[in-house]
Amino acid sequence: MRPLPGERSRMRAVRALFIRYGAERTPEGRSLRLLREWLSPMQRTQFAKKGYFEVVGGDTGKLYRIYPGTMSNVCEIDENGRPRLGLCFRTMGELPVGDVMLAQKIALENCESSVLAVARSFVPNVFMFRRGRLLG
Repeated sequence: MRPLPGERSRMRAVRALFIRYGAERTPEGRSLRLLREWLSPMQRTQFAKKGYFEVVGGDTGKLYRIYPGTMSNVCEIDENGRPRLGLCFRTMGELPVGDVMLAQKIALENCESSVLAVARSFVPNVFMFRRGRLLG
């Protein structure tokens, strides 16, 4: 038996609600909610629209862009807004992506020189940070 036209849209709406609110009950969903709470209004908007957010280093004032991910997801940004240098640093242990990104944000803003001392650098390329599914 085929659903009626109105039932299809209702089923889609119910499915979307389940995906949205069901996902928030997972560790991944809770970590992203916590991350959004810690972002400034500007960072929150940037994360929702572009899939990344930018932070200013607490020691040097350099601009860093944090992409969704748990490692090799941070780039120093040049004066033209392009990734200049990639940084690989992460937390100890397995954590949800939002928790790792929040730790990276706090570390860059408060102890940037310590982060730079332990981070491995790499040359970023456009394929590494392609826009994927938005998490914000």
